[in-house]
Amino acid sequence: MLHILYDLENNLLQLERELHAETYRPGGYTSFYITDPKRRKISAAPFRDRVVHHALMNVIGDIYERQFIHDSYANQIGKGTHRALDRCTHFLRRYEYVLKADVAQFFPSVDHAVLRTILARPLRDERVLRLIDLILASGAGILASEYTPHWHVEDFEAGQGNLFAPLRPRGLPIGNLTSQFWANVLLNELDQYVKRELRCKAYIRYVDDFLLFHDDKRQLHEWKAAISDYLDRLRLTLHPRKSVVFPARLGVDFLGFHNFRTYRRLRKGNARRFMRKLRQLAVAYSAGELPLEKVNQSVQSWVAHASHGDTWRLRQQMFGQVRLAAPP
Repeated sequence: MLHILYDLENNLLQLERELHAETYRPGGYTSFYITDPKRRKISAAPFRDRVVHHALMNVIGDIYERQFIHDSYANQIGKGTHRALDRCTHFLRRYEYVLKADVAQFFPSVDHAVLRTILARPLRDERVLRLIDLILASGAGILASEYTPHWHVEDFEAGQGNLFAPLRPRGLPIGNLTSQFWANVLLNELDQYVKRELRCKAYIRYVDDFLLFHDDKRQLHEWKAAISDYLDRLRLTLHPRKSVVFPARLGVDFLGFHNFRTYRRLRKGNARRFMRKLRQLAVAYSAGELPLEKVNQSVQSWVAHASHGDTWRLRQQMFGQVRLAAPP
């Protein structure tokens, strides 16, 4: 990053020339693991590649966003987790049952051929499509260690089967702007199926986590089976353990909160993680390793999130256990 910023104007002009001449090639990723709240492999593209990703999204983003449904909430301006949570509460109050589901190993599972076909539908510029191909190819295999090969029904169909399909390039690096957006483009196919074909009136999706609501639990079980079949066509798999139907009165775990009809609780794991972080911040501040401004920023960010639940007593208790000692 420092290299490109050192001579920013010339480096950007060089990048522009490469894009026009189609000589641009993505660099390698730097990967690392996070384990909070669960183990994930994060892959960061070089800074110049991230500039290209943002430029590409500025050009094509609106083309796809116009197709998105109202209740798709991830990675869009004016949406986000808190609006999704409010919508969840709205539906919990109106319906008797909920189907909570997600896609197993979503980012590692994304089949490049399937995604490329979907991305190409509204685009006519072959140069843009070739750039998309470059970015897709740069992420192939990055998440191979996180993916369990899975065969789908069509792999065994007479005359059309392809037993080598699970070996095709797949995976979207978690960390790319393009990956987050293309996840929405791919799962917009599911959104449209749920709304147009299944005609579900109460549906919410945030990345690969989604909820369906109805007053008849048998209908939800039927929809679950239909969604499983439809995802199979996208070469994705409904998570067998995490996809369940239950009464709405029990509340639903969604986006870090346990959501009920009249209140919302922060999940215990979230509170434990922040408490551990708060103690680390206090130690770093007391040792003179972290300015008070940085501590305050981190605390205020978490409070802004936690305040979307009924957490006043919890916050009072947590902050009462940690004291900031001035550095020497």
